[in-house]
Amino acid sequence: MATKTRKNSKAESKSSRYSGLRKMLIARQGELTGQLHGKMRDVRAEGRLERDVLDPGESSDSDIQEDIELALIQMKSETLNKINEALGRLEQRSYGNCFECEDEISEARLRALPFAARCKECEETRENAEHLERVVAQKRSPSLFYDMSH
Repeated sequence: MATKTRKNSKAESKSSRYSGLRKMLIARQGELTGQLHGKMRDVRAEGRLERDVLDPGESSDSDIQEDIELALIQMKSETLNKINEALGRLEQRSYGNCFECEDEISEARLRALPFAARCKECEETRENAEHLERVVAQKRSPSLFYDMSH
């Protein structure tokens, strides 16, 4: 009987964990959606107004600022997509488990990065492997420019 109580307690704990994280994901989703809509409106409005009144130097500065704004929009959009994917995993009951080792991702990691798909150890392993691939690829392809970072 104690085992059954422990299983129920564990299931309730996981359910309340998911509930809190779901609320956080939905709140972040709404926040990002609002920010994205506002940024896109601003970029469109500024682009229409400034093109008519700027000299070439000002236009160049404006283009750089617009590029920055568009990069921010892209980053927010990618984050929103990751949050939507996390909400999908939550509905499928696979949220909070590492894609690689299938262990449970720590709640602290999910609170810091609610759309995390890997535990800290597996993510570090993946990042190290990607870094190694980039280093090997750089060494294979000759560059016209000397890389000062090494």
